[in-house]
Amino acid sequence: MSKFRKDGGKETPAISTSALPDIVFMLLFFFMVTTTMRETTLFVKITLPQATEVTKLEKKSLVSYIYVGPPMPQYQAQFGSEPRIQLNDKFAQLGELLDFVEAERQARDESERGQIITSLKVDEYTKMGIVTDIKQELRKAAALHINYSARKGRKN
Repeated sequence: MSKFRKDGGKETPAISTSALPDIVFMLLFFFMVTTTMRETTLFVKITLPQATEVTKLEKKSLVSYIYVGPPMPQYQAQFGSEPRIQLNDKFAQLGELLDFVEAERQARDESERGQIITSLKVDEYTKMGIVTDIKQELRKAAALHINYSARKGRKN
């Protein structure tokens, strides 16, 4: 009966913390890999139109985005409800597109400047007049590689 004694047996060993730094670094790397940083805050409401022939862009680091759509409800008192142009984190006029394209070119390496893609993210209910005006300004800036963003739709 001495095997089952409760009063003076062995003490429980301390918990080993040698694996704790490994676990912390694994979690750190997991969150670093899976987290994406949002580059711009949208001030315009965009519902992308549907398209049947959609291809994915390979090198997204070479893409400059131009957002076009009606302002979000909190900005409608100041800017109205007509579609507006957003470049990076501010509303812009058509005349500012030339400066935007030039700034985007200067931010890239010289070897990548000819490969820059200008992607238009336009709300599906925006009239084509403003899109045509944007395309004319992009022609003046020699930004001829244009992409229209769309969501994948069903073929009829």
